[in-house]
Amino acid sequence: MKLHGNMSIRNNTLYIGGVSCTELVNKYSTPLYVFDEGLIRENCRKYNKYFKVEENKNKVAYAGKAFLTLYMCKIIKEENLCLDVVSGGELYTAHKAGFPMENVLFHGNNKTIDEINMGIELGVGRFVVDNFYELDIIEDICKKRNKVQEIYFRITPGIEAHTHDYIKTGQIDSKFGFVLINGDLYEAIEKLYKYKNIKLVGLHAHIGSQIFDIEPYMDEVDIMMDLVKEIKIKYNIDLKEIDLGGGIGVYYTKEDNPKSIQDFCEAIIKRAEQKCKKIGIKVPKLIIEPGRSISANAGSTLYTIGSIKDIKDVRTYVSVDGGMTDNIRPSLYKAGYECSVVNKMKYEKVNKVTVAGKCCESGDILITHANVMDIESGDILITTSTGAYGYSMASNYNKIPKPAVVMVSNGNHRLICKRQNYEEVINLELI
Repeated sequence: MKLHGNMSIRNNTLYIGGVSCTELVNKYSTPLYVFDEGLIRENCRKYNKYFKVEENKNKVAYAGKAFLTLYMCKIIKEENLCLDVVSGGELYTAHKAGFPMENVLFHGNNKTIDEINMGIELGVGRFVVDNFYELDIIEDICKKRNKVQEIYFRITPGIEAHTHDYIKTGQIDSKFGFVLINGDLYEAIEKLYKYKNIKLVGLHAHIGSQIFDIEPYMDEVDIMMDLVKEIKIKYNIDLKEIDLGGGIGVYYTKEDNPKSIQDFCEAIIKRAEQKCKKIGIKVPKLIIEPGRSISANAGSTLYTIGSIKDIKDVRTYVSVDGGMTDNIRPSLYKAGYECSVVNKMKYEKVNKVTVAGKCCESGDILITHANVMDIESGDILITTSTGAYGYSMASNYNKIPKPAVVMVSNGNHRLICKRQNYEEVINLELI
């Protein structure tokens, strides 16, 4: 198992952020999400540095859908990042955390009227408009409120990045954005002539998630800069901001070979400068929206091992007290993870097992082929790199309460999300 961030091994026991995993389990029980605050902040600072936030006035907007809590909003604010939200719930979380609304980008392919109202009322900096329906609603609400809302148009640039089909978003056949080849974007721009309460300031595209290749981003930069020039010539609109989305891949298993944050940022900026010089335009302010690459490797999940079922000549099932309710990605995407036993870190790994969850589903499998040391019921298992799309996609399937979340840093730990109890699982139900 690869150690990430501030992980270390002392006396055969795994520590994260200077805190023993066994101490965390004794204090908070399992399943338990554990986040390395130092690594989160380090990743934020790398993005600010290498994407030239101060030097070029570019922006880095954390994609909240990866993992968003009140405390995470606090970190993002302190590290001088903007925030990308995709729902009224995420927007409300940012608002309650005191996050500056002018630094919020509001995404979503089907924002409700209530969500749009909330965004306009709270004063979000940018709406990333996805379709004609949304455009009309924003104009109508802003007209009634006598406000002008700045927006980006989201486009589908026709780029197919090499990733899982469920997380491709840049190709033509997508539920997101205005399509280029059929003229939707140009029709949307022309509608703005009669709209007095909307101001187009930029374009947005997102080509997918968990992308390891830099080349698709180079294609995206070329397409977006060509559009900036075309829209200036055709409509006399100066687009000051270009949002290239997120999607940068991270390490989950030894099969993954991601580029560094520095590699991606420097390649994007260099290509933008080269392209703009070639076509004779000023480089717009650039925005990227990393989520997974900030939080994924910073998060881990701790489980207590329960039943162990050895089927001779077939496989050994090692069952934990969590599963698809706290990490749906293996069931949804066949996502891979690494694991170990936190109280036996230096033991020789001699057993191949299948790590199973506790849900009443045959597909509730966290890791199909895991190499582990001698393992017993009561041991504490860790799966690493669960910091993105673990807690944010957690559910109460089988009426299982959602786990607690703790942040660790410099030998200290703090609870940032309480564990649900059974009463809280049913507190919205009526009889």
